[in-house]
Amino acid sequence: MAGGADTGELTEQSPEPVLVFGEVHTCMLPHSQVLTGHGAANLLRLRAGEQVRLSERPNLYVRSPDVMTGVDCHLPTDSGAKVRAVGTVTTRVTLTEGRLLQAGAFCAVTADGPHRRRRWGHYLACPGVVEPFGTLPGRDVADGCLNDTHRPGDLDLGAIAGRTLSRVLRDRALDKQPPFKSQVTRLRWVGLQVPDGEAPSLESFTLAGNGLRTAELRLPAGIAADAAAAVCHDLTLHDWLLTTLVRMVERSRLGSIDGRDALAALRPAVDHLIHLWMPAARVDQVLRPLWEALEREPGFTRQWLILVQRIRDQLALQTAAHARCGCCAALLGHE
Repeated sequence: MAGGADTGELTEQSPEPVLVFGEVHTCMLPHSQVLTGHGAANLLRLRAGEQVRLSERPNLYVRSPDVMTGVDCHLPTDSGAKVRAVGTVTTRVTLTEGRLLQAGAFCAVTADGPHRRRRWGHYLACPGVVEPFGTLPGRDVADGCLNDTHRPGDLDLGAIAGRTLSRVLRDRALDKQPPFKSQVTRLRWVGLQVPDGEAPSLESFTLAGNGLRTAELRLPAGIAADAAAAVCHDLTLHDWLLTTLVRMVERSRLGSIDGRDALAALRPAVDHLIHLWMPAARVDQVLRPLWEALEREPGFTRQWLILVQRIRDQLALQTAAHARCGCCAALLGHE
């Protein structure tokens, strides 16, 4: 979406960002087998010659190179005000344990900027940063992002993330046969800067329907947009896990039908989901309080553990029943 005349000096410094926002899409990798680290690295090599990051501890986590998209457009605002901005948006894709695929796009926005466009070299030297023309109405833009008040010509990070996810899903290496059906979820998030000395906080986390979630964060000055994006990737990954497990337990009719049939319906959860729960494994230490807020209310891990325990209890009951039947059959065989 770049265009227009280039003006301004390359050496002019930009103000510090005061707002970050983005969107993350999460889904089950449509493939019948778990991808190894090598296979995942090949899938996420979005840019030739750029290194894919791979971590095996505490779980297998693969991250694509960051892809920058130049933008020259209006920022979404709740009031409808026209706020033109220019810069670059960061897009990345991650794969956790060869199963959970995420694509996210995000950017940081400065408090103000010049009233004319600088040279593109200036924006390229500040990857992932967008500068407004004039003063940024931070609250108005944050509300516009969360309320999805996008108008034609507005910056749409969800569309950028969605295109990147679609690109990966079209890869011929994928056989398009996931182990079970599941929904794609989207987290739309914003982070506003807090005054010096205040701790980070999670102001809101909502389920907006149709797989959409929204989150508003408060972030200390100096926290990189990259760290905020990592928190949101982690948050939506665990929200996807919890949502998917809840739906699987509901569909299994656990407690209402024969236990063996319920367990058969829950087998994919045991094989592919339960071992993935690992909140804040790759979250900046300063931002851990954001996860702690979710653990207090609504209690992500508490609900997850209750669901997992229900499945394990049912499995134990069925194992015990099978053992008793085996013992009875053995006794009858000796009579």
